[in-house]
Amino acid sequence: MVVPCLPMPQALKWSSFPIYSAISSNVCGRWNGLTGRYRVTKISCTSNDNGQRERIVQPTRKVVEHVCLLKANKDLSIDEEKDMLDYLYTSQYQMRGILAVSLGQISGQAKEEYTHAVFMRFPSKEELAKFYENPLYLKVLKEHVEPYCHGLMNVDYESDVEDDIIPIFRRGEEFNYGVEFVLLIAFVESAIGEPAEDALMSLQELTMECQSLIVQCTQGSNFTSSEEYTHAVVIRFRSCESLVMFFTYDCFNTLLLLTAMYGHACS
Repeated sequence: MVVPCLPMPQALKWSSFPIYSAISSNVCGRWNGLTGRYRVTKISCTSNDNGQRERIVQPTRKVVEHVCLLKANKDLSIDEEKDMLDYLYTSQYQMRGILAVSLGQISGQAKEEYTHAVFMRFPSKEELAKFYENPLYLKVLKEHVEPYCHGLMNVDYESDVEDDIIPIFRRGEEFNYGVEFVLLIAFVESAIGEPAEDALMSLQELTMECQSLIVQCTQGSNFTSSEEYTHAVVIRFRSCESLVMFFTYDCFNTLLLLTAMYGHACS
């Protein structure tokens, strides 16, 4: 299944990666031992009897999202693919600091020819930095990823999630099924700041209004060494049908058209 093309002007550089047949995991850990910063945000909720939107205040916690996109070799066999994904997936059991993992094959043919994606969640930037330098992870890359791939890109960003064990660790029935959707955006330098934040806030409000389709959405500014993309969004949809339905919303297409004013031409 391939997501329908969106009417995006050439003014914005962006890439989207629907990840079907994703493998998800809830990493067991000590809830009291999780460190991080709290913040209180206002989250859109429901409309009252007068048709006005009501907001509620909920505590949130900072998390760090790590997205790794892979370009697998064209001659990659089924056994080699399984070996690569299995080692990436089970790395969570060998290393501390990983809160959740989801990975799988990207649906369709992305422009950049990325074939697979790995999503990991960490409690802090410090834990992510330790992960990058972990000898076990470097060994997995050297022995079970690099032989099967000819390209790799990392995107990391800090975001907020509801301060509860289920959304933080991605536990529960809702996270056992579904589709991950990765959206990478490159804003021009003049738009970094308020214009970009306004566009992402509009996307966040839209996802809050579509809770029947979406399990969780995080977004933030890319702080990794890669300068290709400035911002990233990861949305966990409840099903493939939910993903397609979300893309048919006129308000979502309109949002992308408005966001395009702050982007730069596709390469």
